[in-house]
Amino acid sequence: MAKAKPLIIVESPAKAKTISRFLGSRFQVKASMGHVRDLPKSQFGVDVAKGFQPRYITIRGKGPLLKELKEAAKKSDRVYLATDPDREGEAISWHLAEALNIAPRDVRRIEFHEITKDAVNHAIKQARPINMALVNAQQARRVLDRVVGYQLSPLLWRKVRPGLSAGRVQSAALKLLVDREDEVLRFVPEQYFTIDMTAMTEDGTLLSHYIAPLGEKGRVSQKEAEQILAQVRPGLEVVVAEVKVREKRRFAAPPFTTSTLQQEASRKLGFSVKRTMSLAQQLYEGLEVAGEGTVGLVTYIRTDSTRIADVAREDAQKYIEERYGSSYVPSGEAKRPTKTKPGVQDAHEAIRPTNIRRHPESLKSSLNRDQLRLYRLIWERFVASQMAPMVYDSTTIDLHVKDQDAVFRATGSRIKFPGFTVVYQESFDDADPNAQDEAKSRPLPAVNQGMVLTISDITSQEHFTEPPPRFTEASLVKTLEELGIGRPSTYAPIVETLIQRDYVHREQKKLIPTELGRVVVDLLKQYFPEIVDTRFTADVETQLDQVAANDMQWQDVLYAFYDRFAEELHRADEDIEKVELPQETTDEICEKCGRPMTIKYGRFGKFLACSGYPECDFTKPYVEKTGAMCPKCGKDLVVRRTRKGRVFYGCAGYPECDFVTWNRPSDKQCPRCGSSMAFKRRGNHESLMCLREGCGYEEEQAQ
Repeated sequence: MAKAKPLIIVESPAKAKTISRFLGSRFQVKASMGHVRDLPKSQFGVDVAKGFQPRYITIRGKGPLLKELKEAAKKSDRVYLATDPDREGEAISWHLAEALNIAPRDVRRIEFHEITKDAVNHAIKQARPINMALVNAQQARRVLDRVVGYQLSPLLWRKVRPGLSAGRVQSAALKLLVDREDEVLRFVPEQYFTIDMTAMTEDGTLLSHYIAPLGEKGRVSQKEAEQILAQVRPGLEVVVAEVKVREKRRFAAPPFTTSTLQQEASRKLGFSVKRTMSLAQQLYEGLEVAGEGTVGLVTYIRTDSTRIADVAREDAQKYIEERYGSSYVPSGEAKRPTKTKPGVQDAHEAIRPTNIRRHPESLKSSLNRDQLRLYRLIWERFVASQMAPMVYDSTTIDLHVKDQDAVFRATGSRIKFPGFTVVYQESFDDADPNAQDEAKSRPLPAVNQGMVLTISDITSQEHFTEPPPRFTEASLVKTLEELGIGRPSTYAPIVETLIQRDYVHREQKKLIPTELGRVVVDLLKQYFPEIVDTRFTADVETQLDQVAANDMQWQDVLYAFYDRFAEELHRADEDIEKVELPQETTDEICEKCGRPMTIKYGRFGKFLACSGYPECDFTKPYVEKTGAMCPKCGKDLVVRRTRKGRVFYGCAGYPECDFVTWNRPSDKQCPRCGSSMAFKRRGNHESLMCLREGCGYEEEQAQ
């Protein structure tokens, strides 16, 4: 019997559908639905005595699918394994080859970094054997995480609370959050003052800031501020001591890596890391586009490199010249300097659109709102990265008060050529030093050195130093990447696990550790210092890179860790007493016996239970009040969560009252109608708005 057409196995049905459209009837394409084999869930599954030999089994529910794949493989003359082009994808291909009984000599592993017709056809011509070094690197990670998770987690169940978990990367990330929270709580604000002076020029007013001789960076004490204000008064003359004008260039941010995509989508679009990766996967695997069918819209989304293919760069420069003009195409000194961070694997190019001419506007009818927003972000970032820099004049003016030592400085800028900013500008966290963009400051009135001006106003302003900012998902991902903890594919699961285990909670995008998270970190710091040591975790990643490069045996990673870990585990089990978590008592009263209700934790999160348990077993759902009242019925506004964990606010009287809002309520009342108000953000600006429909009152918050 003649063999059937060649079989290509990919991971997802969406990818299979996209590839089938390219290849037509020449191939059959099937999906493995991810992994088909793994370590058993209910058992340890690793034989430590036999060199950490793993025992793999067919994942529950995958039996019928595996049978279907085996039958298809037997009928085909060739089987191509086309899982994702990374270590995990390589491991999935190896597991498939093992499960389908494909002899090593017959294995055809293909990989592509974008799901386009040319890329897939080229990959088929470049079929290769399984790269066992990559498989072993993934196997080492999987076994190491199993050793930590399945031997350390039960200790936490016994000593703290059932259902907890610990992990090599997860625990290091949790310690970062706890350490930052400790810094915030220990912080003592310090008072300081700044002094602003306004002088009159022929072209208008010139605002400057005090810089010398007192103070550091223009900061002075209250006494010093009073002294300066007593000496420098309106009506006095100031001399323009120096005028400096320098032409500067600002280059666009490079194309997205996995980490920077997660950060920017969080800042610009408000997406969680998990949401970003889910949408990016859809764009990569392929979506139905009007007039084209199912196409992959972006390149592979798990990457730590900013490199792009030469053909993509050439296409981008042609497109930029056609759409924006030749002056926007970089050349010579206007080309962005390339830098490669240490530790970057550079296995795949950066995330970019598969076709730069597929403008976001052309996809409005094909993508849903969030898909389109993320695609637009990727498209704009890539196009901007290939454009000429912005050019601007940066001006600094120093003013000396006549007959005084006081020096004031004015700074401003004037854009000469917008460059890449006509397409895209990067956003920053509030604490990021780049957030104060010099190029966005106002232009200054024209003055010349030696010119004499008159002071029209001088004021001082009180400030207080601020604590380090709490981590957001974006800033945590950035820090994990900088420290070399985890890899692009692990950032989303890390954050989600910490939240699901109730180690941290989100509050206005901030990640704040719970008391439970603190207890776990304290135990791990005392008994398992390596598990929460960021340097150790980063060193393991380096060792896994060496395994992937065939420079180290994968078992050696385990041997270097396990003996010491086993000793620590035994000592901790003997030394740690059962930890009694602080009981969180509320002002709620038990409806059965009248005793106070306490907050407890179950499979589905918090609930209220009578403090008289076990004598009284009364429980009720936990409701977190905001301190604000419903503008429709006057009952409490409480915190609620969607099925995906997103916080919103609704009336405690639901379902009788259906009032809800996404905006965080304030305890302040509307001065116009007396109703509750809520915080509303527009970019970096925050205001308070009345929640009562039809009122319309809104007031800006001080920045």
